[in-house]
Amino acid sequence: MPHTGTFPAKGWKRRNGDRETCERVIGAPLTHRVGVGCVVMLLAVTLSACADGDAGSGTMRVSGSTTVAPVATDASEVLRERGYDITVATDGGSAGAISQLGADQIDIAMSSKPFSAEDQAAHPDTDFHPTQIGADAVGVIIHREVADAGVTNLSREQVQGIFEGTITNWSEVGGPDLGIFVYDKEPGRGTREVLDKYLYGEGDPPPPPDTDNFAIVGGNLETRSKVKSTAGAVAPLSTGFIDRHDDLVAVHLDGISPDIENVASGEYPMTRPLYLITDGPPEGQLKDFIDYVLSDEGQAILPTHGYLGIRELGG
Repeated sequence: MPHTGTFPAKGWKRRNGDRETCERVIGAPLTHRVGVGCVVMLLAVTLSACADGDAGSGTMRVSGSTTVAPVATDASEVLRERGYDITVATDGGSAGAISQLGADQIDIAMSSKPFSAEDQAAHPDTDFHPTQIGADAVGVIIHREVADAGVTNLSREQVQGIFEGTITNWSEVGGPDLGIFVYDKEPGRGTREVLDKYLYGEGDPPPPPDTDNFAIVGGNLETRSKVKSTAGAVAPLSTGFIDRHDDLVAVHLDGISPDIENVASGEYPMTRPLYLITDGPPEGQLKDFIDYVLSDEGQAILPTHGYLGIRELGG
């Protein structure tokens, strides 16, 4: 059964989002979707309705997480053939989409972060209704040459030291004599909130370190590009976005790899749910869209992007 209901707020800190980047180009084969995209401002996929379709009137507006966006875009391509008019955008990430849904600017918010009490307080008149469509692993991503030189596993304390700027060379964690450059996600990104929860639990993260070896990045494609082009770089990133990028590696965390079994069981510490959120239980064409994503055909989309579907999670 699909996982629906109210998000657990405990332990999650909301960060206000900024603008997003788009993640892929329409028409790429499903087996090559991760990592294909256009990288400026936002993706707008406008799918025209067929005159004799039964989808109903009005454009369905879907926006949010760059992690969930490839799945929503693929589903939109199929539903176009059935008469639906859908716009999929990635504007502001998960937090931005929740705000847009609360302001009635979109119909479905894509989120890779749990809902928070702060989100609800900001929009008290919105009945945020999440439907879990799958799960994803956030990895601590490094260059393969660093992994091959000895960095295959990091403890929570070591990851914390790297992102806080107290560990500055890979040799300090068993790797080569190479400076570390940290790319951290901007506020509001679901990826960053997962990392914060892993590192700090219920506590607040400290401010960014005052160093030239630290920078803020936005969407998944931008993050991957920056890591690939910077020697010694590290960043939090959905592991689905390093599929077929053999020069990048997700290290084990506390001795646990981000493989399918560990993500499905929740043993991997940076596993996260993926959601489609509506204002109240979905009805009409919104329900049609979500039902399609939860169908066998729709769920088959998730593994092509490196994600787990509901059935693999035991749902």
